[in-house]
Amino acid sequence: MLAGSGKTTYAQALERRGYVRLSIDEAIWERFGQDGARFDPQEYEDHKAAAEEALRHELVRLMREGRAVVLDYSFWQRARRDRYKSLIESHGYRWELVYLKADPETLRRRLAVRNALEGPNHVTVSDDLLRRYLAGFEEPIGEGERTIVQR
Repeated sequence: MLAGSGKTTYAQALERRGYVRLSIDEAIWERFGQDGARFDPQEYEDHKAAAEEALRHELVRLMREGRAVVLDYSFWQRARRDRYKSLIESHGYRWELVYLKADPETLRRRLAVRNALEGPNHVTVSDDLLRRYLAGFEEPIGEGERTIVQR
């Protein structure tokens, strides 16, 4: 889902209910101590790929332990959603895709507030980057998603 749609807030609520929350943004912050937007774009993609690989292994470990897990991640490509769905189901788990749908103006408003903050869950997203995210986002349709409209 898109930056500013409420993924982390939603995932943190599940975490308070006992889920283990896995976040790529937090994994990058923990390792490098800075906002991913401060990296060169290719360097950030490399860090993100490494963090995703580590979190995928952690997800498998947690599933083997029988733990409830929430992935605090964008999943903006259908192919990536399908890969995780297969991985989760192959371990006997039920997956749920929660689509936090927000219009571009809501995202801009939320990101303007978030961009002024510092920390692992406040990755800076410029208006240009948001436009690229919007252009590349593959909206979940017919994937068994549960859609929650954000305002």
